Amino acid sequence: MLDSKFKTPNPTIFNMSKNIEYFLSPASPWAYLGHQRFCKIAKSAGADVSLKPIDPTRLFSASGGLPLGQRPIQRQKYRLMELRRWKSFLKSEITIEPKFFPYNPTLAALTIIACQEHSGIDSALTLTNSLFEGCWVYNKNMADESELNATIEEAGLDSYAIIKLAKSETTKQKYEKNTDEAIELGLFGVPTYVIENELFWGQDRLDFVREKISR
Repeated sequence: MLDSKFKTPNPTIFNMSKNIEYFLSPASPWAYLGHQRFCKIAKSAGADVSLKPIDPTRLFSASGGLPLGQRPIQRQKYRLMELRRWKSFLKSEITIEPKFFPYNPTLAALTIIACQEHSGIDSALTLTNSLFEGCWVYNKNMADESELNATIEEAGLDSYAIIKLAKSETTKQKYEKNTDEAIELGLFGVPTYVIENELFWGQDRLDFVREKISR
């Protein structure tokens, strides 16, 4: 199963020999299913990770995508089928239809950006995993500030400082910039991993990410 106590790599592991831009939304089950595997690939390759939460609503609007509830029923049913397949294949603890989904991921995304600024990439990657699990394993409302505070504290981080920074105009601007970059690069969904301007969409493309970053 996915380890809820997963710790991201030592900061000395990441360097500038390769850079992976990691675009995600904390509300994405697919990003959650790929997160720990992605971190292990980046660690193994000695890659530098740029963690970039984006606004999925803006991305869908720019790329012609639709929020889940507006998609044809056939696609909604197939999505659930695929989640069950991946749950079994990865032996994941993911809840297929969590209580608090969909939710507004804005504050959670801002929290990830703030954590990366305040405590570094390793802490941000670890917190990201905890936010994923909050929704997709433990049925928590990750749009609720009290739940975010608790999750940050459980990760051993300063929740007051991180939430304060998350609400700052500077962090909001970074969130908008991340989304602008995603649109300019031609993204249409998350997770997307970008290496040397080459897009790899979806956690099921991680073998290709490994191949690319290991060259």
